[in-house]
Amino acid sequence: MTDSNASTVERSSMNPHIDVGVFRRGRPWVSTLMAIVFAFWTTFALCRDASADVIPPAAAVPPTLTLNDALRLFRAHGLDLLIAEAGVRSAEGAVTAAGAVQNPVVSASIGKNLTWSNTYASGVDCSNDGALCVPWSYGVGISDSAALEDWLSGKRDLRLKVARNALAAAKMSRVDAVRTLTLQVKSAYLQVAQAQLVYVFAKEVDTTEATTLKKFQDRYRGGAINEGDLQRIEVEKLEAAQAVDTARVALRQARAGLAFLIGVRGDMPDFDVDPKVLNYSEPAWVQNVSTVGLLRTAVEHRPDLVSAAYLRASADAQIELVKRQKIPDITLGLNYAWGGFNGWSVDNSLASPTVTFSVSAPLPVFYQLQGEQRQAEAQRDTNALQHAKTTAQVVNDVTTAVAALDGSKELVQRMEGPRREGGGLLESAQGAFDAVATQYDKGAANLTDYLDALRTYIATKNEYLGDLTSYWTAVFQLEAAVGKDLR
Repeated sequence: MTDSNASTVERSSMNPHIDVGVFRRGRPWVSTLMAIVFAFWTTFALCRDASADVIPPAAAVPPTLTLNDALRLFRAHGLDLLIAEAGVRSAEGAVTAAGAVQNPVVSASIGKNLTWSNTYASGVDCSNDGALCVPWSYGVGISDSAALEDWLSGKRDLRLKVARNALAAAKMSRVDAVRTLTLQVKSAYLQVAQAQLVYVFAKEVDTTEATTLKKFQDRYRGGAINEGDLQRIEVEKLEAAQAVDTARVALRQARAGLAFLIGVRGDMPDFDVDPKVLNYSEPAWVQNVSTVGLLRTAVEHRPDLVSAAYLRASADAQIELVKRQKIPDITLGLNYAWGGFNGWSVDNSLASPTVTFSVSAPLPVFYQLQGEQRQAEAQRDTNALQHAKTTAQVVNDVTTAVAALDGSKELVQRMEGPRREGGGLLESAQGAFDAVATQYDKGAANLTDYLDALRTYIATKNEYLGDLTSYWTAVFQLEAAVGKDLR
C-alpha cells in the first residue's frame, strides 16, 4: 500500500469521510443522491455539535448568601444533581428502546439464468404464447423481523416492564441524590456560619489582647509588673493573632466547600452567610422525637429504599424475559419473483410470477440462554441483598441521627443553661473571666489566674459555636435520614 493510500485509510478510520470526486465519476442521479446525503450529514453534525454543551453557567453568589439562596443555586447549577438528571434521561431512552417495534426488512434480488441459450436473439418468441426469451429474473420481499412473534409471545411487554422499573428506580435515585446533596449543602452552610462567627470572635479577642498588651506595657514602664509578666502577655497577644489567621483560613476553606456544591466554578467570590442560622431553637418535632415513628416515616419516604424495591422488581422481570426469550424468534416473510425463463437449452418452459410466504426461526440446539439466565438470577439476588442492606442502612441512619440530636441538644442546653434559672457554662466562663480580670486589676489575683480564665473563656466560646453547628447538623441529618422535611 502506498503512503497516499495509507493516509486515506487512516483519515477514514477517524472520521466519516465522503469523497465527492467519486460522485462525478458515477451516474448523474447517483451524484445527486449522494450530494443530498452529504448535505444532510453535514447539517446533522453541525446541529449535534451546537446542542452538545449542556453545562450550565457558573453560579453568581450574592454578597450575603442565605440558606434558601444556597439551596436554590445548588438546584440550578449543581453538577452532581445535573448528572443524576442525565441518568434519568438515559433510563427514559431505554424505555423507548424496549418498547420499539422492529422495523420490517425489505429485500430485492436480481439474477441471470446460467442455462439460458443465446441461440435466439432477444425479442424472439420462446414459445407459442409470445413470451420473450430473456435470462434475467427479479424478486422483491419483505419480512417482519420477528415483530409479530415478539408481540404475541409477550417479550416486548416484559422488556418494557424491565425498563420501566429501571426508570422508576432512576427517578428515585435522582430524588435520593437531592436528599443527600441537600444535606451536604446545609452542612457546608453551617460550617461557613461557624467559621464566620469564630473569625469574628477571634478578631474581638485579638483587639482585646492588643488593648491589654498596651495597658501592661504602661504598667511595665511604671514598674508595676516585671518583664516576665509582660512577655507572657505578649505571647498571649501573638497567640490571638495566630488564632485570627487560622480562623481566616478556615473561613476561606469553608466558603470554597460551599461554593463548589452550589455550582461556583473559577475564582471563588468572598461572600457572607447569615449567622442567625446557628441560633438555638427547638422545632416542634424535635421536642417529641420518637424513634419508632421516625423509622416508620423513613420506610415510607426514603427514596433509596423505594429505588431498591424498583430495581428488585426489574430484576424479577428480567428473569421472566430471559425465560421467554428462549422461544425462538419466528420471522414471517413475503416474496414476489418474476422473469427468469429456463430457456431453450433446458426444457423450453416458462417461469411464471411467483408469490412466496416464508417462515424462519433459529433452532436452539447448542445454546438456550443459560448464561443470560444465570446473570439475571445473580442480579436478582444482588438487588434483593441491596434492598435488605438499604433497609438496615435506613434504620442505622435514623438511630444514629436521633442519638446525635439528643447529645448535641444536651451540650447546647448545658452551654446556654436553663432559661428560667439563667446562666450556663458559657455565661459562667465569661463571668469568671470578667471577675478575675477585675481582681487582677485590683491586685487580688495573679497573672496566671487571669490567663487561665481568659483561655477557658475562649475555648468555651469556640466549643459553644461548635456545639451549635453539631446541633443543627444533627437536625438536618435526621431530616435526611427520614427522607422528609419534618418542619
